[in-house]
Amino acid sequence: MISRRTVLKGLLGTILAGFFAATYGFFIEPALRLRVKRWRVARQDWTRKPLKIAIITDIHLGEPYVGLRRLKQIVRRTNAVNADLVVLLGDFAPGHKYISKPVEIEDAAPILAELQAPQGVYSVLGNHDWWDDRAAQRRGGGPSRYGGALEAVGIPVLSNQALKKDGYWLAGLEDQIALRRRTANGRRFQGLDDLPATMAQVDDDGAPCILLAHEPYVVQRVPERVSLTLSGHTHGGQVQIFGWAPAVSRRFGSRYRYGHIQENGRDLIVSGGIGCSILPIRLGVVPEITVVEIAGV
Repeated sequence: MISRRTVLKGLLGTILAGFFAATYGFFIEPALRLRVKRWRVARQDWTRKPLKIAIITDIHLGEPYVGLRRLKQIVRRTNAVNADLVVLLGDFAPGHKYISKPVEIEDAAPILAELQAPQGVYSVLGNHDWWDDRAAQRRGGGPSRYGGALEAVGIPVLSNQALKKDGYWLAGLEDQIALRRRTANGRRFQGLDDLPATMAQVDDDGAPCILLAHEPYVVQRVPERVSLTLSGHTHGGQVQIFGWAPAVSRRFGSRYRYGHIQENGRDLIVSGGIGCSILPIRLGVVPEITVVEIAGV
């Protein structure tokens, strides 16, 4: 027979475990921890020298989780990996209401301008950057406040644009759920992305192509011409318990949640990103700077 004392000890242990898990998930992992996660992609169509790419995505600015001090730490850690190219994959805007002090993109952009890479720093925008810009929502498109702030400090924002780099193409897709639109059936989203127009700018010169796209789900439509797609958006599920992530896409499940995904000859890297959306909690998905090295087979 189980004694009353045993039951009380078990109950106390459960309460304490829940308390420590909540403290860690709400205050320690999202606000204090930061790691560098590395991936290597080997492809036959990569005919140039290896390329090291550092990815920063889903910053979701706002105290006490990602303030200017935290952002400076992220920039320092990114510069320390000595990447050839740095890419910012969007969602600079706060993704939840539980912030003690807003951090404006106009104040954050000069810090991001301190990022250094021989082949430059480039960005695309995410859904929250568009959703947070009420004027752009009313217009049904740009100019974007977030894009303008980045461009003002010398960080090019690729909006359905492609450009030739050192032996490869770099293409940036505009966000796929940028505009909030209400219909009789409820809320729906409209994208500003144009993949065919973006790829039409890539010459058929045999040089490999890297595509930046905030949401990873576009990989199903990405042509074989693209050697590698880099995405964020999912936060790696944001919460992961013994490998199970409750917050995943209703359509795709965990299929494009995180990591290196290979599908029909396509390579996709989904970064776990930095910040949080909906709720300020991370558990089992440490904020990360993602480093990808792509090389030939």
